[in-house]
Amino acid sequence: MILRVPTMEEAQALQLFQKKIGRDDNEAALLRLINTLDYVPLAINQAAAYIYRRSPRVTVKSYLEEFRNSEERKGTLLRRDSGDIRRYEGVSNSVVVTWQVTFEQIQREQPRAANLLSLMSYFQAQNIPDYMLHDYNTGNIGAKESDDKDGKTSNNEDFEDDLDVLRGYSLVTMTTTPGLLEMHSLVQFCTKVWISEFGSTDQWKTLFLQSASEHFPSGEFETWQQCQTLMPHIQPFLDKQPLEERDQLEWSKLLTNVSWYLVMLGDYSRAEIVVQDAVRIRTERLGKEHPSTLSSMNNLASTYSNQGRWKEAEELQLRVMETSLRVLGEEHPSTMTSMANLASTFWSEGRWKAAEELFVRVMETRKRVLGEEHPSMLTSMANLASTYVNQGRWKEAEELNVRVMETSLSVLGEEHPDTLTSIDNLASTYSNQGRWKEAEELQLRVMETSLRVLGEEHPDTQTSIANLASTYGNQGRWKEAEELEVQVMEMKKRVLGDKHPDTLTSMANLASTFWSEGRWKAAEELFVRVMETRKRVLGEEHPDTLTSMANLASTYRNQGRWKEAEELFVRVMETRKTVLGEEHPSTLTSMANLASTYGIQGRWKEAEELFVRVMEMEKRVLGEEHPSTLTSMANLASTYSIQGRWKEAKELEVWVMETRKTVLGEEHPSTLTSMANLASTFWSEGRWKAAEELFVRVMETRKTVLGEEHPDTLTSMHNLAFTWKDLEQWEDAMQLLQDCVRRRENVLGVDHPETKSSASALSDWELDFGETSREVSYALRY
Repeated sequence: MILRVPTMEEAQALQLFQKKIGRDDNEAALLRLINTLDYVPLAINQAAAYIYRRSPRVTVKSYLEEFRNSEERKGTLLRRDSGDIRRYEGVSNSVVVTWQVTFEQIQREQPRAANLLSLMSYFQAQNIPDYMLHDYNTGNIGAKESDDKDGKTSNNEDFEDDLDVLRGYSLVTMTTTPGLLEMHSLVQFCTKVWISEFGSTDQWKTLFLQSASEHFPSGEFETWQQCQTLMPHIQPFLDKQPLEERDQLEWSKLLTNVSWYLVMLGDYSRAEIVVQDAVRIRTERLGKEHPSTLSSMNNLASTYSNQGRWKEAEELQLRVMETSLRVLGEEHPSTMTSMANLASTFWSEGRWKAAEELFVRVMETRKRVLGEEHPSMLTSMANLASTYVNQGRWKEAEELNVRVMETSLSVLGEEHPDTLTSIDNLASTYSNQGRWKEAEELQLRVMETSLRVLGEEHPDTQTSIANLASTYGNQGRWKEAEELEVQVMEMKKRVLGDKHPDTLTSMANLASTFWSEGRWKAAEELFVRVMETRKRVLGEEHPDTLTSMANLASTYRNQGRWKEAEELFVRVMETRKTVLGEEHPSTLTSMANLASTYGIQGRWKEAEELFVRVMEMEKRVLGEEHPSTLTSMANLASTYSIQGRWKEAKELEVWVMETRKTVLGEEHPSTLTSMANLASTFWSEGRWKAAEELFVRVMETRKTVLGEEHPDTLTSMHNLAFTWKDLEQWEDAMQLLQDCVRRRENVLGVDHPETKSSASALSDWELDFGETSREVSYALRY
């Protein structure tokens, strides 16, 4: 590609020159010089700056003479890398020679400034951060700064003086953004060509690498702006391994930091490639037991984990942990971090007991070494609490989260990000227990503080908004949930991009809300988009991709597209078996989804066999009282009930109900669901009085706990109305169903399937008080 160097009209060029030198000169000499410079603005600008800076010793006439002398020497510079130089049409004469005249003068006048320009030429031409340039004369970016304040001031003054020289000669300019410099790409090009011919390329590459490895930050959100500024400058160096050992170590440090930034951006495959080089170099140069090598290995394991490759992550984290234990000792902070990382991988694999044991070990060690109030200790407690949550041990999780929150408030203060996270964690624990009002109060507090302290774009703020939206959804406040989820999705698109995993999660959350609202077409469209993007970005076997497929299958099922749903559920189940293992909680969930799909199609035997299998595995893996196990038992009971095997259904439903009362409490939404299921079985047996008593109890409790207009409360009203009809309590039944229809229209909308179901029944009743068929809701699990 030929990049044309623009030229000017003679009058424009003359005006520019006279404006730059600030005085009138011999116009004939000026016109000769402009013509010699080929009317190229860059060359005119530099020549004028040179004459102005060195006036009155240098005139237009004397500059012309110096230009001609330099032109005789320019041949070597032009021949150098001629393939590149041909990219610039018009560069061969005026630009190279004006640059050469200026650069040679700077070398004589202020060699330090020439060094500064040499270092800058290894950056991209635009947005060069000045903080990366200050040690251009030390030859050692990583050297500790002197404690001598005068020395430091002197160094800064030298930098400013040298920068003024470069600016004075129009080689470098300041951008509108403070702290960022730029140079013309031709100035950069000529400088690099000169260095490669007359200077030391290795010296400046080394200095650039030292600066980059020293200044590239951690990759956490607060440093993203800095990372974004630096990435264009370091990008050309990421896949070019230096030859010298010292440079290789600087390079590996840079790669390790960059890899973490890429993980934060969701670019996991690129992060993996980058950090693999860091692991290789550090292993070769420092040895496999060196702390820096272990740090890079930890980052590599993180890329595996984020790609759902948990077995590979586990193997690497196990190696890191065992080496750290042997080399650094159990109480070293890096060792404890490696143990916590491995525990997190166990958690992702659904091995919650193994995760718990390791988290407890980390917590106890940190407590002993750092004290109970240390932030790392509080993180350990929060991790352990999350493991309790996954095991359905919500009371223990709550107690631990309360401790973490109270200590964080005391030690760190209410506005510290870690404190806000601890409050959010406690809110999630309340949510798991169906205590949505308490969860909402805490989440509102977190969101408002995060918006004020961290800003709207911070990931923690967006998480807090998404959590509040989820709580609104749990309360059946889907419009409010939808508004927040749209807000989160749009913000993530703007900050992270359309393809970032977190953006895709926010889109999936919005699709789920559409699903809850009965807007299955809208849900389907969004789920398809998420699924296709995840396939492309994360891969077909990534856990998040499989979740998208399962969500889409659920949407097909709700639209009566059972064959499509079945095909997708089978695919998800088989892939999860291969990737995660048959006993992973996500695999068991996909088996239950497939069983439900069989049930809806009237394939009761297949549904029953699969539900039994899921239930038995969950009993063994999770325990009889785990919420997921109880859900499986409830699903199996529904299958018995639909087959008319009411005795078997009733036995299971009583067991589930009583266990949920003990484990979750009498007012937990899941407990109330199990009571409603048992009432439905009584209804199927014709025991309408027993059904009525239970339906009334469920409805009244839901009114108190969830609110009168919660979708679950409205379902109770619908069911009770049918029971009263069967008991020939016509007036009560009609009034209750009318109330149910009115509320469903108000809360769910007239087009929601549940609204239509109640409205259709009411229409039938108003025409005829005879028997109407009643659809028994099939228990589904997602």
